Amino acid sequence: MRYHNITKDDMLNGDGLRVVLWVAGCAHGCKECQNPVTWDPDGGLLFEEEAKKELFEQLEKSYISGITYSGGDPLFPGNRKEITELAKEIRQKFPEKTQWLYTGYEWSQIQDEEIVSYLDVIVDGKFEAAQKDTKLHWKGSANQKVIDVQNSLNTGKIVLHDA
Repeated sequence: MRYHNITKDDMLNGDGLRVVLWVAGCAHGCKECQNPVTWDPDGGLLFEEEAKKELFEQLEKSYISGITYSGGDPLFPGNRKEITELAKEIRQKFPEKTQWLYTGYEWSQIQDEEIVSYLDVIVDGKFEAAQKDTKLHWKGSANQKVIDVQNSLNTGKIVLHDA
């Protein structure tokens, strides 16, 4: 897996202060995407132990609410295995921290993936420029959903995360 950046003390990509991992690789090609530089799966830097150490150092801080995976698309086929392993390790080491994930895939396409069991919130769906709305909380277009993952898994239907 490759990544472009690790953002610290982020308040725009989920509840509270967060650390954000911006991965490389996306096949959705959304018109007017805010991060087209992240589409190339061979772009950015190799995600190695030093990057993981940087993430974990941030997560150790009491004021950091959790981690958000963005990009690119963390669920791009070339990222899924490593993102799943990372999410599992973070859930084990930092069970009190929330994990958010942004993806262009729909809930129905990913709800059975292993990674979902480690996540708290998924923002699903491609960014649709025609439905862009800067007033929306944690999403860029009206078609996207901010999903409470664990409640959705428990009930068998999509439960939206309260803003």
